[in-house]
Amino acid sequence: MSLMPPIGLNPLGATPPAGALTQRRAGALWDDMARALLLCLIILAALTFRNYGISTDEEVQHIYGKKLLSFYLSGFTDRSAFHFKDLYLYGGLFDLVTALVVPISPFEEYETRHLLCALVGVLGIAGCWRYARLLAGPRAGFLAAALLALSGVYYGAMFNNTKDVPFAAGMVWTLYFATRIIGQMPAPRRSAVLKFGLALGLTLSIRVGAVLAGFYLAVALALYVVLVAWRGGLRPAFGVVRRSVPPLLPAIPLAYAVMALFWPWAVQKPLNPLEALRVVSHFPIDIQTLFMGQMVSSAAPPALYLPVYLGVKLPEAVLLGTLAAVVLAALWVVRGGWRSVDGAFGAVRWVPLALAAFLPVILFMLMRPSVYNGIRHFLFVAPPMAVLAGIALDRLWSGAEALGRRTGQAYGAAAIAVAVLYAWQLGAMHPNQYVYYNQFAGGLKGAEGRFELDYWGNSQHEALAELIDLVERENGGKAPPRQYTLSVCGNTLAVRFELPPWLKLVNGTGLDWRKADFFMAFTQVKQCPSLLGGQPIIEIAADDVPLTIVKDRRPPLAEIPTE
Repeated sequence: MSLMPPIGLNPLGATPPAGALTQRRAGALWDDMARALLLCLIILAALTFRNYGISTDEEVQHIYGKKLLSFYLSGFTDRSAFHFKDLYLYGGLFDLVTALVVPISPFEEYETRHLLCALVGVLGIAGCWRYARLLAGPRAGFLAAALLALSGVYYGAMFNNTKDVPFAAGMVWTLYFATRIIGQMPAPRRSAVLKFGLALGLTLSIRVGAVLAGFYLAVALALYVVLVAWRGGLRPAFGVVRRSVPPLLPAIPLAYAVMALFWPWAVQKPLNPLEALRVVSHFPIDIQTLFMGQMVSSAAPPALYLPVYLGVKLPEAVLLGTLAAVVLAALWVVRGGWRSVDGAFGAVRWVPLALAAFLPVILFMLMRPSVYNGIRHFLFVAPPMAVLAGIALDRLWSGAEALGRRTGQAYGAAAIAVAVLYAWQLGAMHPNQYVYYNQFAGGLKGAEGRFELDYWGNSQHEALAELIDLVERENGGKAPPRQYTLSVCGNTLAVRFELPPWLKLVNGTGLDWRKADFFMAFTQVKQCPSLLGGQPIIEIAADDVPLTIVKDRRPPLAEIPTE
């Protein structure tokens, strides 16, 4: 008897039996739908990537990528990247690739970053599809991909969060290949091992936290060996170790080599990765961050900071689906599913997914590392939760179908209605989808003043475009005959690269910002809108919650220093 069970045996329950031909046809249909979803996302990204603003971190990340490129072009003599702010503590995969692509790109440098990041984000959604499909079949794969694509916290970040989105995408693919290795035990195939090593190395080349994926695989493999010892004794267990460890070893040097290529600082000293892990785990930054209506220190966040933010930022379907997965797994345990050989070994394949979804949250609550901007630094837990939710919803759908054809159809209709509602919400929020809050928080209106909203200042890009259009319409569709000045309270980077010749940004120029003709303020900082007076002429809002306002302060108002 094979030690590993067939794919249908798992802690969340098996799909009811059906004709093999019917299953294949249904599986092919769901796979086609998943591919169509990914194609639609790519097209949507290509049509909208210019609508997103430059995030506050992008400038230094882009400089870091240029410095890494200079390190190689200088024959390893330009080592400025190894001392540039705190960026050297992170891998430069995305930034180095962007630095290589920008000179040949038909788009501006930050537009190029946004398009590349969006495509990487779609790759992460594809990883969700393949991962859930591997564990539970084509329909579960499609549902997982759709759930992540409809998550505003992920989709909205795909365009300008060029650190956390690539890391989240890399992690889900690393988990996928880790699970494939587990499914091939006790003799993992070389192709799966090498793909895991490549995915791990690429993800380490973004953030050192990717070591968690290696830990998840190690825990699952250790559990596998323990089960072999439990069922057959120590001799078979040692045999499994001797048979499986040598094929796994090539993943380590491959991951290290890939990491060294895109994160050369990490290999300058043997312990540099550990130093990076130590520093970023308790980052030396202390700023105020909004949590449940109170400003708290980012250096000492409440233990519930991350769980609560996950509970209000992820869509209800993801949260309820994840809860359903936990309940189904608990029922499987209570019913003794683990007592059989197939059941026990089948459960091992779920270990990386369960750890990826919940261990980072548990570690946060115990260690309370520096954190701010909601779940931004923990965005990588969203794909595993979407996978769990997709699988659980698929199992519940199977249960509904077992009750009768109409019950199954009603379940499917409800799923479509929920998906349409989420898509409508995200479309209405475009291009500020990342500020999404679910109804557990009361939506954006309920989150206003209680949780962080547009911390990137993404809405300022749209506000600037409307301001330019307004002034040019005042002048018959042409540039005004005089130069105007603009003062910004918020993310000046979001507007700096989009200014027409007739509009001058006074921030950082030495000019009196209080005498600017126009004043732009985002509402993330409550004091911003009240710093200067003027006539409000533009308001960028999502769900009727203001994110950025623009005030007209042209004479005589521009002569008034303050309110």
